[in-house]
Amino acid sequence: MPAYKRILLKLSGEALMGDDAYGINRATIVRIVREVQEVTRLGCEVAVVIGGGNIFRGVAGGSVGMDRATADYMGMLATVMNALALADTMRQEGMTARVMSAIAIDQVVEPYVRPKALQYLEEGKLVVFAGGTGNPFFTTDTAAALRGAEMGAEIVLKATKVDGVYSADPKKDPTATRYARIGFDEAIAKNLQVLDATAFALCRDQKLPIKVFSIFKPGALKRVVTGEDEGTLVHV
Repeated sequence: MPAYKRILLKLSGEALMGDDAYGINRATIVRIVREVQEVTRLGCEVAVVIGGGNIFRGVAGGSVGMDRATADYMGMLATVMNALALADTMRQEGMTARVMSAIAIDQVVEPYVRPKALQYLEEGKLVVFAGGTGNPFFTTDTAAALRGAEMGAEIVLKATKVDGVYSADPKKDPTATRYARIGFDEAIAKNLQVLDATAFALCRDQKLPIKVFSIFKPGALKRVVTGEDEGTLVHV
């Protein structure tokens, strides 16, 4: 049995790259989708917020000299491309997915409407949220916190490259230890970069726990959803 009835999964755009330098790695996206499928078979309702860093990052080198708002809108469009790729892979794997965008591109994806998104989840469909929050200056982490709260998700699952939150950078410090669980206030006091500050504050205010885990560890998502000791739980 799943420990959570409804989850919000935050996937970075970089997670889709696999070992490639750019874009979407076919084998990687299929593997991620199959991991999500395992979770849905347990009876868990899944909403996904996807980033766009594999195509364009509003805060990265490619946007140097560019107006920040313009760069952020370009980043939002990148998330729409990723969401379409994700939903199409889900369809090929026999799942029903709906892409909802915070920015209106009616010919391509349907707009984000909260009651409709809730209806899709209740019907057992996967919902992929694209376009971030629809506003510049906000990250897709903030979009994940926002949609998680709006959808009534029990937890936000942040899928990253590392298998949890560590006391220091495990690549630089061999003595770094992984926290099994940590409070929001302690994470702030220790300046642990769990999510960006806006997203983190939103989750704390809404008493919405965050689980940080590695999407590159096979079966990690299922272990998180079934309540096993995987990753780091950030709680109130």
